[in-house]
Amino acid sequence: MTYILDTHALVWFLEAFSRLSARARTAISNPTSQLVITSIVLAEVTFLYSRKRIATDIAEIRRRLLAASNCVVYPLDEQVVSLISTTLEIHDAIVVATAMLYHDLLGQEVTLITKDEAITRSGLVEVLW
Repeated sequence: MTYILDTHALVWFLEAFSRLSARARTAISNPTSQLVITSIVLAEVTFLYSRKRIATDIAEIRRRLLAASNCVVYPLDEQVVSLISTTLEIHDAIVVATAMLYHDLLGQEVTLITKDEAITRSGLVEVLW
């Protein structure tokens, strides 16, 4: 199974924050899960860290996740842009479009790990929380 991680899910996992659901923690921790982190999530982490709103920085993400063979970063490319929903905030739309790309174009079983209500209500992708 491929899991796309929203910003809060990634940060809460790395910071062992109790608000991350047990289901999400299990999926992210499973070494057979394929984890995808979008470039916008990395940008958000950089921004939040620079504002001292989170303790996790890019170096921590690289050390703990990106070095793993089951984790990749997917860039904001033309294929993602072609799938962006205009009904969501732009950062959410990019994360959702990446999940849609993995499902619709790459033919993978994919779930987005997020607590975001707007994404969940959109019904555009399968959500795990």
